[in-house]
Amino acid sequence: MKTLLSKYPTLVRFILTLFLFGLALFLSGFIDTPFLKRYFPFTSVILLIVATWILFKTDKKSLKDLGLNLSFCNLSFLPLGILIGAVAFLLVKYCRALYTGETFEIATSDFNYSAILYGFYAILPQVTIEEFLFRGYAFKKTIEVSNAVIANIIFATIFMLVHILDREVIQNKAMVLFLGITIPIGHLLFATALIKSKTLFFPIGIHLGNNWATQHLITNYNNGNSFFYIPESTSFETWTPFIIVILIWNIFYLLLTYIIWKWDKFRLKEL
Repeated sequence: MKTLLSKYPTLVRFILTLFLFGLALFLSGFIDTPFLKRYFPFTSVILLIVATWILFKTDKKSLKDLGLNLSFCNLSFLPLGILIGAVAFLLVKYCRALYTGETFEIATSDFNYSAILYGFYAILPQVTIEEFLFRGYAFKKTIEVSNAVIANIIFATIFMLVHILDREVIQNKAMVLFLGITIPIGHLLFATALIKSKTLFFPIGIHLGNNWATQHLITNYNNGNSFFYIPESTSFETWTPFIIVILIWNIFYLLLTYIIWKWDKFRLKEL
């Protein structure tokens, strides 16, 4: 084992990463029950944090490498990210509406505030798991042994495939095209947020804000679970307008990524 480790240290490191992450997700599947998942859906997150801690420990590092020390500076990126993610989704939907002629209306049904607020709690573990898997230790290690460009290509591709290789998605050509372009750009946004803020709390926040907004900020239904809704969502009969919407969507998020990349003074001083 020592010979293998000394001869192929990087390969062994990535095999260990896959084993520990796989073990964490496997064990969480046994521990979680429907009742536990409803009231405390964080078993997978906790086990992934432990796995990540072990991996950094074997590198003689700590979770500080992902900015997961609980300083005010690092924690402040979580609500900032939530705000950016939610507002960005609202703005990009507005950009789409300007092109398609869709209108926004304030939901008139009685707001289900408990469901809207619970959305943050329920979505948080989902996006945290994805951030640990795709922007966590393995992503940082890939940058360390290669460079950021190669790491982004690898993890953007894996992140995209995880979303596309779904029975319902893979049968829908339009959805495959949309996700095939949008998901890698989403990865680039989250990865840039991590690199510039030096804490995983920032991409977790942006991811959470975006995913919460898709379900509870603006939807296509007036069912009381969102603040705004689109009464008549556009259905695309040809590919041209659909592709234009994809371009609008992704150019917006590329611009947001560029702003974060150039926003050099947004890091607060450590307290």
